[in-house]
Amino acid sequence: MAEKIVYMFDEVDPSKFSSTEDLKIHFGGKGAGLANMTLLGLPIPYGFTIPCKYSLSYAETNKWPDHLKDQINESIAKLEKKSGYIFGDIEKPLLLSIRSGAPISMPGMMDTVLNLGMSKAIAEKMAEKNARFAWDSWRRFIMSFSDIVKETGREPYDEIMDEFKESRGKKLDIELNADEMKDLGELYLKKFHELLDKDFPEDPWEQLYASINAVFNSWNSERAVAYRKMNKIPNYGTAVNVMRMVFGNLNDKSGTGVLFTRSPMDGEHKVMGEYLINAQGEDVVAGVRTPISMEELKEEQPDIVKQIFELANLLENHYKDMQDCEITVEDGKLFFLQTRTGKRTAGAAVKIAIDMLDDKIIDEETAVLRVAPEKIEELLHKRISPNEKKLPIVRGFNASPGAVTGRAIFDCGRAIEEKRANQRIILVRKETKPEDFPGMIASIGILTSRGGKTCHAAVVARGIGLPAIVGAGELEIDEEKRTASVGGEVKFKEGDLISIDGITGNVYIGEVEVVDPEITGEFSRYLVMCDKYRKLGVRTNADTPQMALDALKNGAEGIGLCRTERMFNAKDRLPKVVDMIVAENLDKREKALDKLLPLQRQDFIDIFKVMDGKPVTVRLLDPPLHEFLPDYKSMVVEFTELRVKGDKGKRFKELEFMLKKYEELKEENAMLGHRGVRLGNTHPEIYKMQVKALIEALIESQKAGVDVHLEIMLPLVSHVNEFIRLKELLKPMAEEMLENADLVPKNPIQWGTMIEIPRAALTAGEIAKEAEFFSFGTNDLTQMTFGFSRDDVEAKFLTKYIDEIYPPIMKDNPFEHIDIEGVGKLIEITVVDGRKARPGIHVGICGEVGGDPHSIQFLHDVGLDYVSCSPFRVPVARVAAAHAAILDKKNV
Repeated sequence: MAEKIVYMFDEVDPSKFSSTEDLKIHFGGKGAGLANMTLLGLPIPYGFTIPCKYSLSYAETNKWPDHLKDQINESIAKLEKKSGYIFGDIEKPLLLSIRSGAPISMPGMMDTVLNLGMSKAIAEKMAEKNARFAWDSWRRFIMSFSDIVKETGREPYDEIMDEFKESRGKKLDIELNADEMKDLGELYLKKFHELLDKDFPEDPWEQLYASINAVFNSWNSERAVAYRKMNKIPNYGTAVNVMRMVFGNLNDKSGTGVLFTRSPMDGEHKVMGEYLINAQGEDVVAGVRTPISMEELKEEQPDIVKQIFELANLLENHYKDMQDCEITVEDGKLFFLQTRTGKRTAGAAVKIAIDMLDDKIIDEETAVLRVAPEKIEELLHKRISPNEKKLPIVRGFNASPGAVTGRAIFDCGRAIEEKRANQRIILVRKETKPEDFPGMIASIGILTSRGGKTCHAAVVARGIGLPAIVGAGELEIDEEKRTASVGGEVKFKEGDLISIDGITGNVYIGEVEVVDPEITGEFSRYLVMCDKYRKLGVRTNADTPQMALDALKNGAEGIGLCRTERMFNAKDRLPKVVDMIVAENLDKREKALDKLLPLQRQDFIDIFKVMDGKPVTVRLLDPPLHEFLPDYKSMVVEFTELRVKGDKGKRFKELEFMLKKYEELKEENAMLGHRGVRLGNTHPEIYKMQVKALIEALIESQKAGVDVHLEIMLPLVSHVNEFIRLKELLKPMAEEMLENADLVPKNPIQWGTMIEIPRAALTAGEIAKEAEFFSFGTNDLTQMTFGFSRDDVEAKFLTKYIDEIYPPIMKDNPFEHIDIEGVGKLIEITVVDGRKARPGIHVGICGEVGGDPHSIQFLHDVGLDYVSCSPFRVPVARVAAAHAAILDKKNV
């Protein structure tokens, strides 16, 4: 018996799948939604689905599996019987839509062909009953087929449309009459032949098979690959859904719309959406016309809106989550074409999760999992200050939150170039199209003059967390001249600095004053709820009292890494550091260190005060000494200029001395050189000064009533003897100071190290006999495990490994998450061996893995005690840690 490949919508039994996710992985999100809507009795256009896995096999072999063609033909026959229309028939033609549908929603990334099955003869026959509708559908099909199947893009046809409307003094396509639509069809046919050197195919079966192949291929389009990479979506493939066409462009009792069962912007519990009268679905997402709201539609068609709301709520109750639905009304009859879990802002995600929890629709664990950790960063975006005096030049729809300032760029290719040059740019377009995605992710914000809150730009921006404003209709964007005008006056041109506020929808010229976000209300409640479930502690990397304060506001439970070298870099102390470095004997170096001691001591006092009652891990000096000296190239240039002038005065001698010192200290590979404990062992006076400052700060702080939990970290240990020697030098000194001050620390001082060298990981059992804590330094450990110099490889070949070489050598940048096979194994060895040698040892990790779910899950599974990240990312880490604990409990 032949393998079943093609499934009619009513042949899919969702109950046979373990979860909705499993159903989606097999039939794609759209196919799963259509199967469920069929089961629930919603009005949908009948059709069939080809499961996702066949797009993957097609990508490998460029061939269809046996029996696929036969089963497609059989399914078309079933469609004909069900609908009463005949595929390819002139009198009663069955017209189809061919839609992709990936398991995980990828808005705007995949391809759709509408009105398939038309020919010029069919259009002429249809025109006898409704001429404008017939010719509009025909010209749409030509453009759709050319764009999606023949990969010409739609721009050549958009240009024809724009020129055609301008020549007739019309602004919108809806204003064109039947004869004009027919003329457009002829122009489109001519353009098709011009682009492809062949006539438009009018055989419906040829159209169908080619369109199915196009949907298969869309899974590996540049924009789809970029979207999957950004969102870490597995290579599931895409399903193909073939459905009977229903026509929103039939007449003024017809239309198309997109709706959400709750607001995707703020989570408000009301059905909201947008609707275009006399249009097809692509018009809404493309933003070619500004749609009306559901409230406005309700005034004109209350019965339809009532039905829409009832069925939308039915879907939300079934899925127990906010739904994003696509609808079409054909001559007063409602059809649902799609339902999927709706993309939403982080603020909306939090509110919806809390509201559904309060309404007992979902439980607490589900509520926690409803907000993706990486989305939390959206809630930490800045917004325009209420004190800002500048007036906006225009206002659009607030599509995705956040306030940003950047250079206006009107072209996606240029946006990508500017990103590579480390420029912050805002992409300005009339509307965005799916192929614009690489340019969108190269930007820090999006601004369009067309579209509503459900257009392509809005949905994609919300999905990737980009501030966005769409539908700024008063803004006249000339993409060719690269200018933006209001009322005929050019307000800004390419390269000008502009600001957008995705919360209010306001657009400004130049830079504006912004304010920091606050953790209050439902967001605060959500984070507290996450804290109930997580087992990983969350600390922060903080080198100043202000950083520590910021981290506390975000929920940090201590400082996991205080980098003392950052304190050395302050303007008031760098000259003193230089004096210490260039000192020609121990006596002079100690005198220079004596000047630094009170400054370091006060830093520690201030930090202890802020972190009262919470652990503070202080890393003693880590980088090589030459990094604190003035820039070598600048000194050489100045020295050479003085020598050429014959000026051998005081400045010449200073530079001569400093250059000599730099030459003595510099190393061929400083990352593997004289730094960390190596520096501490050869110049123990430096570490002695730092420990003295720490103990004096502890004494003063504890006497002032501050609860100090001090952990002293010796960095870059590779051999246990490095640690032993320094601890034997420093710990007795600290104990003597405490004894002389007649003070017993309320909390014992802990001595530990940062594991950032593979040898330290492999000999963790030996080091743990001496150290009371470990902390992993992800940056150096990754560099040394891979043999990569991060500063070099990211700029030179790592992106080629990931993005350009096929198949890719590496899937992801190992500096952005834990590399499980390499770095991860070293971490696991360290934890296991360390705890065998010292059961009470605590282990943390420092780096920006704090918000990466992939890394957090691994660290949770290995059993680390805490992660430490920047103050900004502390809330992200809290959420990611809660997700890890809940998923571990559920065995996911």
